[in-house]
Amino acid sequence: MQDEYRTVARPGTHETEVNRSRFLCALAPAATEREAQDFVAAVRREHADATHNCWAYVIGADAATQRASDDGEPGGTAGVPMLQMLLRRDMRYVVAVVTRYYGGVKLGAGGLIRAYGGAVGEALDAVGTRTRRRFRLATVTVDHQRAGKVQNDLRATGREVRDVRYGEAVAIEIGLPDADVDTFRAWLADATAGTATLELGGEAYGDT
Repeated sequence: MQDEYRTVARPGTHETEVNRSRFLCALAPAATEREAQDFVAAVRREHADATHNCWAYVIGADAATQRASDDGEPGGTAGVPMLQMLLRRDMRYVVAVVTRYYGGVKLGAGGLIRAYGGAVGEALDAVGTRTRRRFRLATVTVDHQRAGKVQNDLRATGREVRDVRYGEAVAIEIGLPDADVDTFRAWLADATAGTATLELGGEAYGDT
């Protein structure tokens, strides 16, 4: 698995103009290919009068799913440069749609490639990105007497407390980078006089 990847911070749109043609790049996070396709469809409906609605998306932390469309522009001049820009920026779980309103001046293949790729790059800068890092899900089980202090200490040291479950004991779910597991295990034993247990679970991604 990738140790980290970048995605867009939020949905957003940025407009550029090249030789009187308007290029509107709409970006959005997409957890699945279906979400990406739904976003493309929504933008196409919104800009049904546009000359072209070209798109590209990358799904999966390892970029396992990559799709792109020129939507009537000459082959390889729109969707592919958009996709290449997303990959060059290490973007994942993201969809981009560039809507073009033709301004009467032909740009040529090179001009189109620069315009579509550039529209995505400028939109990423304008909308903003965030980095998500791989971590290990872990559950700390501790008695009720110590649970409050452990939670406070976890938050004070910047650990994200993802869930807390109360039963005979208190189960606190956190996320840990793999490299920190041994250090954290030693800290936990010291903080709880060896009474807490640490159980490692699967992997997930979270904001850094």
